Amino acid sequence: MESLGAFLKNRRDRITPADIGLRTYGTARRVPGLRREELAQLAGVSAGYYTRLEQGQAETASEQVLDALARVLRLDHIETVHLHNLARQPASPGLSEPPREHPHPRVLALLESLGDRTPAIVLGRRDDVLAWNRAGHALKAEHLPFDAPQDPAHRPSIPRMFFLDPLTRDLHRNWDEVARIHVAFLRLTAGRYPTDARLAELIGELTMRSDEFAAMWATGDVADCTIGTMRLQHPTVGALNVDYQVWLQPDSPDHRLEIYTPNDASSADALRLLTQQFEA
Repeated sequence: MESLGAFLKNRRDRITPADIGLRTYGTARRVPGLRREELAQLAGVSAGYYTRLEQGQAETASEQVLDALARVLRLDHIETVHLHNLARQPASPGLSEPPREHPHPRVLALLESLGDRTPAIVLGRRDDVLAWNRAGHALKAEHLPFDAPQDPAHRPSIPRMFFLDPLTRDLHRNWDEVARIHVAFLRLTAGRYPTDARLAELIGELTMRSDEFAAMWATGDVADCTIGTMRLQHPTVGALNVDYQVWLQPDSPDHRLEIYTPNDASSADALRLLTQQFEA
């Protein structure tokens, strides 16, 4: 899905000599960012070793070397985690079929405790919807059957919905912003699970069927998906803005409980109108 060398080259191309105070004396340059030998020198490794690392010919890279490269390349915490994940991959990882995902009973109990007035969704490793409450379904995908997550083979896929479902696109007024976050999170997940055949299939499908996904994937961006804002144009209650926050699950660390709360008074009113149908 992505190699260590490809990620290093992508980040090396983004850093110019001026960014790190490296003088070039006006000489012509044939690369958009740092040369391999410049990055190697700044990271304290030999140019030959770094070249082999970028070309996938070096067997291992120590944590110290990876951290030095991350420092020079100005990687943030999540990008550095991704760098280490890629370095731990075998040279030619084979794909395997992962087991079906099932939300932990404690996660489902927590989801139920939120009731049907606070929108919430349980997401799996590949951002499949494992479960949702009535409010989460009504907010994010009221055009889909409520019981859709119960079928493991046909669960709603948030990435597929974002790039292949026009109704999901119309729902998000800040679609481009949120879509980029989803793509960057998929890259982080791919680094964690390089042998996941279903994840590779998802990325391949979206690359082939969506030019926008392919363009966002090609940027090489990587990010976690924990908090943010969605500006929605809901087909039932109109415009509303919600903040989302993700709660990680100790019993099943691949699964995340995503909770949505309104971030202004008019959005709170719209959410109350949307969920009043679930009152007993």
